[in-house]
Amino acid sequence: MNATRRTSWVVLVVGAVAFVVLAWLLIPWQPYPGGALELPDERDVFTVEELERMLAYSGAVRWISRAGLVVSLVVACVLGFTPIGRRLVARLRGPWLLRVVLAVVVVTLVGWIATLPFGVAIQRLQVRYGLSRQEWGSWLGDSLLNQVVGIVTTSLALLALFACIRLGRRWWPALAAGLVAGLVVLGSFVYPVVIEPLFNDFEPLPRGQLRTEVMAIAEREGVELDDVLVVDASRRTTSLNAYVTGFGSTRRVVLYDNLVDSQRGAAARGAVLSVVAHELAHAKHDDVLVGTVIGAAGAVAGVGLLGLLLSYRRREEYATPEAVPMLMAVFALASVLAMPVEHGLSRHVEARADVDALRATGDLESFTRLQHDLGVRSLSDPSPQAWSQWWFGSHPTTLQRIAIAHRILD
Repeated sequence: MNATRRTSWVVLVVGAVAFVVLAWLLIPWQPYPGGALELPDERDVFTVEELERMLAYSGAVRWISRAGLVVSLVVACVLGFTPIGRRLVARLRGPWLLRVVLAVVVVTLVGWIATLPFGVAIQRLQVRYGLSRQEWGSWLGDSLLNQVVGIVTTSLALLALFACIRLGRRWWPALAAGLVAGLVVLGSFVYPVVIEPLFNDFEPLPRGQLRTEVMAIAEREGVELDDVLVVDASRRTTSLNAYVTGFGSTRRVVLYDNLVDSQRGAAARGAVLSVVAHELAHAKHDDVLVGTVIGAAGAVAGVGLLGLLLSYRRREEYATPEAVPMLMAVFALASVLAMPVEHGLSRHVEARADVDALRATGDLESFTRLQHDLGVRSLSDPSPQAWSQWWFGSHPTTLQRIAIAHRILD
């Protein structure tokens, strides 16, 4: 066994053990008491007309998005695992570092063009069903900006990987593992202040009753909250949402502006406070930081596995710009294969946030009304197939969340 392979095995084992231990200690494996949930009948939650509309939209989007995913993987594999990608990159001219970046640009744009029809089809559906307010020019601009962000981050990651391979020689997997783990943490920290403002404008939640109630919940839950921000999401979508991002000095609780604008009357305000309490629960448990640390451990294991795979190839096959398509194909496949683990952990964390929100507000009616409204607004499938929820579902389903609410407050 050569030195690179031995180092890769050590990195893989260390990363995998760290991932399992951190997940075991930090993820709420029993977020609600009482065992398996008894789900309500979807016909008791939604009207027949609502269900027909939700299933028509979610079914169409599911097939389009899955087809787009398959096409993106096929394109990545064709470029990465056949001579086509190497020949394409071999035509690029310029310094070595520039050729790496250009290779990332070419592979990214080929993949984007191949999947663009699926993105257009989904956007058309969202406009037709009233989920999107975005004009086509703005939508295309966002899509291109996403590609630019992806090109920059992928280029930086690959340049760092190549630097480790060249400098570390046989021990490069250990160097790359430490560097990648650091980049994951750094990326999560700077994302709210560097990337998010490229797409949206943020303003502090104005003074008033809602802000006072938000701060009161935060104080009761022991969450230090310097500010709550409102994002101009309504220029793109009609969905109601909120989220927590960043950690430490960049941690933000962000509310969609259309969520804030929806708080007319005590009932509507109760639903908004349920959303806020959910996001404050994420902040209370430092869920972004927890996810970042676990993700960093997973990245270390991933580098170890990559090192093992590459150790069976000649160095000149993976330490040159011509290897970029192959490495990007490996990353694409790994991200899809990791979805069940990533989303499984996410569902447990989201369920705990629901439980904490219910206990913080004590408002069963507002929470269940909120879940109904979110389902109707987003036209999500209330009862997705079990395998689909296991692989792609990052949150509990609407019916599961309503069942959790009754379990906690009935």
